Amino acid sequence: MIKLYYDPITVNCRKVLAGFDLVGLEYESVKMDYFGGDHKKPEYVAVNPNEAIPALVDGDFVLWESNAMLQYGADLTDAATVYPSDARARADINRWHLWEASAWFPSCYVYLVENLVKPFTGSEPDPDVLAGEQARFDHLAAILEARVAGQNFIMGDEVTLADIAVAAPMHLHAQVSLPLDPYPEIRAWMSRVEALPCWQKTDVVPLLGL
Repeated sequence: MIKLYYDPITVNCRKVLAGFDLVGLEYESVKMDYFGGDHKKPEYVAVNPNEAIPALVDGDFVLWESNAMLQYGADLTDAATVYPSDARARADINRWHLWEASAWFPSCYVYLVENLVKPFTGSEPDPDVLAGEQARFDHLAAILEARVAGQNFIMGDEVTLADIAVAAPMHLHAQVSLPLDPYPEIRAWMSRVEALPCWQKTDVVPLLGL
């Protein structure tokens, strides 16, 4: 059976947990303590030399990168509705996965660190850092706002792996004060994602005591 190393409180682990639930993939859980530094221990670094979680082990096959795990899980379960085999549809989903990892996650992560992680660890948010991120966030949010306008999900009427990936960096949007007020289409789309059973099952708010 597939073995999944994860801490359910992190963005990318929550993404994979929700995605695997969406496609119905079973796996063996190996829970880790991110803040305790489990991802830096030698036995785990042997699995993922990036010192990051999650990581997946399927026999002699080791996979990192959360979006690659989503794609692999969907292929293993023949979840064609959420990760279609049509070349253009799949390329579109892959495009959003790459956008999320390279642009959207780093921007959202600034708010997560400043408004949640720092207070959680006894530090104060840096208003200059938050102010400096605003322009990049607004540029990216405008792209997503335009995409989801007038449709239920990123690819249209039905949820796909694109929604799981792009929503993941926003999963604590209220707690991290993500500046979403100017973006009604994103807020409506996120509400639809949050109504999905796979999203509700992987809610981290109770785990964090927020």
